Amino acid sequence: MNETCILFCRCGAGVISPGKADQLAGAFQQLDADVFELRDLCAFSVHEKDVLQTISEKYSQKLIVACYPRAVRNMLRQAGINFGEFDVLNFKELSTEQILAKLQEEYRLQEGAARYQVEVSALNVPAWFPVIDESLCTLCGQCARFCLFGVYAYDKKSLTVVNPLACKNNCPACGRTCPASAIMFPRLAENSALAGAQLGEKANRPSAKPGSLFVMLNDRNQNRKNIFRQGVVQLAEEERRKALEEVRNALDKKE
Repeated sequence: MNETCILFCRCGAGVISPGKADQLAGAFQQLDADVFELRDLCAFSVHEKDVLQTISEKYSQKLIVACYPRAVRNMLRQAGINFGEFDVLNFKELSTEQILAKLQEEYRLQEGAARYQVEVSALNVPAWFPVIDESLCTLCGQCARFCLFGVYAYDKKSLTVVNPLACKNNCPACGRTCPASAIMFPRLAENSALAGAQLGEKANRPSAKPGSLFVMLNDRNQNRKNIFRQGVVQLAEEERRKALEEVRNALDKKE
């Protein structure tokens, strides 16, 4: 078994700029390592699982340079790919210099001529689909009920993404309605839990007597959150309406 490989996701959704992607590719080519440039990881997890599985079995240390670790880990799990132990370096938050420093200092990769290989997915449609964080999902079924396109299969004991490519491209509406923030869209350009960022931990609050200043301020803060939540749901409804309208227009053109 070989020792170390780098899997670099050249994201087709443009979550990082083409310039930064080129910088990363250039930096990786100067390392003494096996490097696989995947175009792109989301598509491979749906359409070329065997490629990822083969890479996984050949290397003891796997380093993935892609988006949010939470999204990447759950995406591979959801795809049924047994990838073993691996680390994810987030190119949405880390600069090219920071990633290169980590590879050299933390993972002991030396300068040299990389064995650089470009892998292109044969998937010819946008690999836009939801990824479920099972550690957060409460099996409420809100996403499955909200989705118009048969992406999910749901009963009270399980929720699975059974038809990922039926998802309407650039429509994250179902994820916005999730009360547990358990749904992610890795190809979403924003830096948020919906794109895979870690959720902030809830602060421990001291107990307080009813009617105290603390309770009053806490209630006011909760009211603000409820107003914000209503706005998110309204946004999801609008995204859902637009997605349905686009599908109808596409069907009309075919007739």
